[in-house]
Amino acid sequence: MKKHVRNFLLLTTLTTISIYGINKAISVSSSMKNLLKTEKGKFFHWRYGNIYYTKHGKGTPLLLIHDLNPASSSYEWEKIAKHLAKHHTVYTLDLIGCGRSEKPNMTYSNYLYVQLITDFIKNIIGTKSDIVVTGESSSFTLMACNMEPNHFGKIIVINPSNLADLSKTPNKRKNALKFFIDTPIIGTLVYNLVFLKNNINKVFSKEYYYKKHMVSTKTIDCYYEAAHISNSHGKYLLSSIQANYTNINIVHALRKINNSIYLIGSKELNGIEKIIDTYISQNPSIEASYLSNSKYLPQMEIPEKLLETLNIYLESN
Repeated sequence: MKKHVRNFLLLTTLTTISIYGINKAISVSSSMKNLLKTEKGKFFHWRYGNIYYTKHGKGTPLLLIHDLNPASSSYEWEKIAKHLAKHHTVYTLDLIGCGRSEKPNMTYSNYLYVQLITDFIKNIIGTKSDIVVTGESSSFTLMACNMEPNHFGKIIVINPSNLADLSKTPNKRKNALKFFIDTPIIGTLVYNLVFLKNNINKVFSKEYYYKKHMVSTKTIDCYYEAAHISNSHGKYLLSSIQANYTNINIVHALRKINNSIYLIGSKELNGIEKIIDTYISQNPSIEASYLSNSKYLPQMEIPEKLLETLNIYLESN
C-alpha cells in the first residue's frame, strides 16, 4: 500500500512539473517577438491595476475600446487609429485583464468595466468623449453612458452583443467552471490550450474575418502575445466571461439613453441583422448601417470602408 502511495505521489509530482514546464514554455514563446511594446504609450494608474493607453492627434476626443477577450488589445485599432487622429484626439486603451494592462486575480464584472471607462474619461481625457467600441465591450460602454451621460458624446458600436446573451447570469455550474480555470497549474494549462496560436488562427479564419486569407501572421502573433502577457493571467478574465460575470441586461439602460447611438454591422456575420433590430426595437432613435465583405472585426479586415462610415457618423450633428 505504501509503495502504491509513493508511486502515485511521484507520478502526480512529475505530472505537475511537466504541466508547469509546458505553461512556462508557452509564456516564454508567446513574448519572444515582443510585438506589443509599451514605449509609445502611458499607464493610467487606476485603483484596480495599471491601464496601458495611447494618445494621438488633435481635435475632439475619441476613445476606441477593443473587444472584451483575453487575447484582444488596442492592437485591434492599429489600421484606423492614425487616420482618425487626423481630425480627433484619439485614445486607445488595453482593458484591465487584457494586453499590456494589469491582469489581477479577481472577478471581472460588467460594472468593473463601467467604472474603468468612466474613470478613464474623467481622469485621462478630462472632457466628454465620443466612443467607438467593439462587440462584447458594448454592454458596459452603454451602461456607463446611461449612468453618467454627461461624460459621453456619440457612441458607435461595431457588431454589438446579443441582448439575449447579455441576460445570462452566473450559476453553480458556471461558478464551478470559473473555479477550475482559476486554479494555479491545471487551470493555466486549460487557458493556454484555449489560446494556442493555432486556435487563435482558427477563430480569425472562421469568426473574425470573412476572407481568411487576409489574416496576417503579425495579427495572430499579436493576439497570441496579448493572451499570454503576465504569465497567462488573462485566465482570470476568461473565467469571469465563461461564468457570465461580464454580462448585464442593458435593455432598461438602452431605452433611457439620449446620446446618439450608431450601430455598424458586418453583413457576413451570422445573425447580426436580427441583433441590431432588437436594439432598435428598444430605442428607435438608434441608427444602423452595414458593411459587406467582413465579419466580426471590420476595423482590421476592411479598415478603409469602416473609416468612411465612422467619419460620416462622427461628423454628423
